Formats: sequence, C-alpha cells, structure tokens
Amino acid sequence: MVANSSSPAESDKALTGPRSDESARTGYGAVFAVKEFRAVFVAHVLSVLGGVLAEVSLAVLVFRQTHSALLTGLVFALGFLPYALSGITLSGIADRYPPRRVLVACDLLSAGCVALMAVPATPFAALFLLRLAVAMISPLFTGTRAASLADILQGDRYVLGRSLIRIVSQSSQVIGYGLGGLALAWVSPRTALRVTILTFLASALLLRLGTRDRPARTTGSGAMARDSIASVGRLLGDARIRALLLMWWVPPMFFVVAEGVAAPFADASGAGSTGFGLFLAAMPAGTVVSEALVGTLLSPAARERLTLPLAAVSLLPLAAFAVHPPLPLAIGLMLLTGLSAAYTLGMDRWFVHAVPEEMRGRAMSLLGAGIMTLQGLGMAVGGAVAAVVPPYLVICAAGLLGTVSVLGVLRSVRRHQAPPRSEHRSPPRGA
Repeated sequence: MVANSSSPAESDKALTGPRSDESARTGYGAVFAVKEFRAVFVAHVLSVLGGVLAEVSLAVLVFRQTHSALLTGLVFALGFLPYALSGITLSGIADRYPPRRVLVACDLLSAGCVALMAVPATPFAALFLLRLAVAMISPLFTGTRAASLADILQGDRYVLGRSLIRIVSQSSQVIGYGLGGLALAWVSPRTALRVTILTFLASALLLRLGTRDRPARTTGSGAMARDSIASVGRLLGDARIRALLLMWWVPPMFFVVAEGVAAPFADASGAGSTGFGLFLAAMPAGTVVSEALVGTLLSPAARERLTLPLAAVSLLPLAAFAVHPPLPLAIGLMLLTGLSAAYTLGMDRWFVHAVPEEMRGRAMSLLGAGIMTLQGLGMAVGGAVAAVVPPYLVICAAGLLGTVSVLGVLRSVRRHQAPPRSEHRSPPRGA
C-alpha cells in the first residue's frame, strides 16, 4: 500500500468529494458517505437524546420535590432564557479556538453539570444553576457544530447535512419527550440523569476521534465578551446578513405560539391527552416530512426557487384557526404549517455564502440564539394572551401577524439579493 502523502486540502477532497454542482441533485446518501459527518450526526443524536432526557428528568425531579408547577415550568424556560446572553457574549469562542476542541469541551462541561445534578446531596437551588449552565453551553455548541459542517461538507452536501441535523431535532419533539417519559416510568430521575452523562461523554468521544482537528478561523487576544458583542454589531450591520437572520428568526417566533397554547386549545376542544399529543406533534412531523422530501426529490436550484414562496405562505394555515376548527382539522392545519418549513434548505445555502468564513462560528451562534430566544418570547406572549382570549384566536392572530411580518422580511431579502451565483463564495475546504 502506498503511503498517503496528500496535502490537507487534498485529504479533505478525499473525505468530502468534489463540490456538488449547483443544479445537481445530491441526496442524503452522499452526505452519509462522508465519514466525518457520520461521526457528527451520531454525536448529534446522542446530544439530543441526552438533552431531552436531562430536561424531562430534572423537571420530574423538581416537581416531586416541590409539587410546584411554576418551578417545574422554570426548568423548561431556562432552556430558552440563556440563549441570547450566550449567543451575544460567548459566540467568539466558536471562531477563536479550534472547533473540535470547542465541541468536545462543551460536551464534557455538559456531562459535568449533569453529573452534579445526579448527586443526591446537590442543593435544590443548585439544580437550577446547573440547568442554566447547560443552557449557556448549548448555543455555543450548536453554533460551532453548524459552522464546522461547512468545513466537512461541500456544496449541496452542506445544505442536506444541515437538513439532517434539523430533522433529528424536530424528531426529538415528536418522540423524544415521549421516550423520556416512558424511561422515567422504569427508572428514577437521578438514574436517568446518569444515563444522560453517558450520552454526552459518548458524543465527546465521537467528535474527538471521528473529526479532523482544524485550526481556529480567526485569532484574537481581546476580551471575549467585547469581541463577541462587536461581532454581533458587524453581522447585523451587513444588510444581507441581517435580512437573512430575520428570515431565520421571525417565522419560528410565530410558529411556536400554537405549540405554546396547545394545552388550553386541546382542553377547549374536549380532547384528551392523546389529542393533545397529536396536536403538539403535528407541526414537527410535517417539518420532518417536508425536509426529507424536498431534500430528496428537488435539485438545489429548485429548492432555492421555492424558498421565498414557501416562507411567504408558511404561517397562513395558522390564520385558518379563525374558524375555530375541530381537533382533526386543527391537527391537519398544524401538519400543513410544518410541511411549509422546507424553505430552510434554500436559506442554508444563502446564509453560508453571505457570512465571511472567519465569522462563521459567531454567525451560526447568533442565528441559533435568536431563534431560541424569540421562540421563548413567542411562547410566553402567546400564553399570556391566551389567559384572556380564546386559544384558537391567539393561534389565528399569530398566523396573521406572522404572515405580515414575514412578508416584510422577504421584501428585505429580495432587496439585498446575493451576487450572481458565479460570484458566490463556496464553503472552503477545511485547512
């Protein structure tokens, strides 16, 4: 056997293959053919399972100790609240340090926090602080991983790789919490937390052994918080990037209103727990189906042509709640809303081309932080309004206001169109 003496760039080409043609249909199989992505994908599955199990276990643990619905709800709320703070003040870490080192460190820190949660002697108040710490780590991890995909996958493989990551995340909403609840019927919350430790450690091991050690994208010696905040200003100061960030942020803020008032809507419809579960699962199920179908059947060019029209109509099914639909129709409308979410595949390509490579980690961290923060805000506002307004009208209002808001964002996206395709910067091969 001849020894491998290829350069780093040539090695990357061997791993990822040549850059996909812009109009060619790649397929998910080509993504899984990349060895590094397989490691990232399995690590993501483990991280998602660990995160869901930790959240459910901690919520059950808190409720059993306090019997307080408020404190139990705080466990879930803490999953949203730190995103803005972390995404703004810590995002510079994603570019200033080698990505593999950041990802492994995030998994190890998360495992350490959960290990402390699982200790019976841990003070009750410390459980919330540890939950907050895990939530602070999450946006840094997801932003770094999202940026790393552009080094691992080229051309359309990058778009489909991002799609697969989202499919796992959405699937966790459909089955993850159900499996978590089922697990807690057999084991104690602290035992489940110990299982979570293993998922984070396994994820760290996969990332350490299964991905290349690439250098940091940029260097810097200033204060991390100051650098991160300044980066947010630079990203938002670019009209194209700002428009695309708003396109990522605005629709989910209105999508989650329906999920936030799912319980009172199902109760008002006379549905039991099964009906409530189906209503809650319909939108993420539609999202999974749409991403899989569009990613499999359509070429990159066709997906991009669908991006703006799909985004424009994505919230209209929620506006149809004005007729106070019966539960079966409501579930169908939620499913239809999820089916429109395939517009994100086109956005992935636009965003990675718009963001300078040296700021990619910070941009992805900011993107994720904005989505989670505004989703939390949307849920909170929708729930507050549903206390005085029928839930079906709250969902309808979210659909109408959301559609108007999205159309405004889409006008901005069109106004700041990207340069011709030939001028686009393709995601560079990792060095």
